Amino acid sequence: MILWFTTLQIVIAVAAGLFAVIAGLLGRRPSDYTVGALALVEALLIVQVVMAIIAPFAGNPPSGDPLEFWVYLISAALLPVGGVVWALLERSRWSTVILGVVAFAVAIMLWRMEVIWTIQVA
Repeated sequence: MILWFTTLQIVIAVAAGLFAVIAGLLGRRPSDYTVGALALVEALLIVQVVMAIIAPFAGNPPSGDPLEFWVYLISAALLPVGGVVWALLERSRWSTVILGVVAFAVAIMLWRMEVIWTIQVA
């Protein structure tokens, strides 16, 4: 993983989470803005998947358990999809809050993936 890209992802995920939670607590239902923020988080996760495939071949292998890393990455990539499906099926203020919680969960998982890739020794 590349530290600056992971940091960018975490900042965007936290910003999307704050935006969605505040919007939900203010009574807003899911909108193009809240769903779009989570779509941006998902797009960055897809880029991260591609980078994680290429990185070991470029001389940047994970120092931790690769299986644990990939489980985190695949799970993190599925979370926004599930959150958006939920938000589109149940269009209430609480589904907007769920979008924010999903974004926060992705941010935490990204940090854990960075630790597995760079710090943790298998």
